[in-house]
Amino acid sequence: MNIRTFGWRDLTLLRSYRKQGLFLDSARALIHGTALVPLGSYLPFSGRTIRIFTYRGDNSLPSGKPIIGQATYANGSTYARLAFLAPENGIEAADLAAMSDYMAFQLGEKGVFHILAEIDESSPVFSLIHNSGFAIYARQRIWKLEGEAAGEADTVPWSTGKSGDIIAARSLYCNVVPGLVQQVEPLQKKKLNGFVYYLNGDLKAYVDVKFGRYGIWVQAFVHPDVEGFGRQLVHLLRTLPDRHERSVYICVRSYQSWLEAAVEEMGALPGPRQAVMVRHLTLAQRVKQTYALKAMNGSHAEPTAPVAQIGETRVLEISDTDHQPRIDSI
Repeated sequence: MNIRTFGWRDLTLLRSYRKQGLFLDSARALIHGTALVPLGSYLPFSGRTIRIFTYRGDNSLPSGKPIIGQATYANGSTYARLAFLAPENGIEAADLAAMSDYMAFQLGEKGVFHILAEIDESSPVFSLIHNSGFAIYARQRIWKLEGEAAGEADTVPWSTGKSGDIIAARSLYCNVVPGLVQQVEPLQKKKLNGFVYYLNGDLKAYVDVKFGRYGIWVQAFVHPDVEGFGRQLVHLLRTLPDRHERSVYICVRSYQSWLEAAVEEMGALPGPRQAVMVRHLTLAQRVKQTYALKAMNGSHAEPTAPVAQIGETRVLEISDTDHQPRIDSI
């Protein structure tokens, strides 16, 4: 399969696929729309820092129609997102594997560590993506809220996240988000896009919010010690700026599934369960580290002596007969 960067001469082909795309970036598709964007890396779709990479595989399908795939990447981010594949009903395993490998090579050269994709687990393409190098690291469900949030509301002091809130937000994020997810989706270091809620000087919730032409994306990170968060969230959703008539999409990850009951009570409708998947473009490598040992029983270790060698595991075992330490390899 021959894969190349999408060109303007491919616009006719893309236009024929306009209703056949499989969208794998839920936030972008729901709030910005499901148009197939063929602009490659020339123009952004939602800001100057977003770059778009579109690829085409030639003569890959039995019908002779090629597969098209697109990934988006924010400058400075450690991950890219697989935006869409087309045509959805014609994707074959070998084609997708080749497309995935090509994307991995191209994006890896730009400093990307991971490629992410979100897909309904009931989709027939789910197993193809899984077999093309992607693994599940979380699950989620997206709830759609039309109109005003129902139920009681607690008036709490939500405020726009600022640079001074980043340290507290990162601490909260590390406490409520599993380490596997943190490795793939680290919290932004310089800017918060959302609202924060403090109680007695402690950050109790951070709600990430993205605004788009067709909707608003909401994802909450809440300390489990917070009481009545559903009522507090109702207050925030009712006071969102510039909402107008747009739908609100509330993303609930599996590690905070307890939020679903509160979201349902406010009148939101659930979408299908999705697998959140990642393809790693780098391998974690353990390195040897040397530490200085403190004095024990009056003896001193050499300052440069390593505590343990990463490459070879040993066990320190004490003999009952001679009371001298003995090191046995395992």
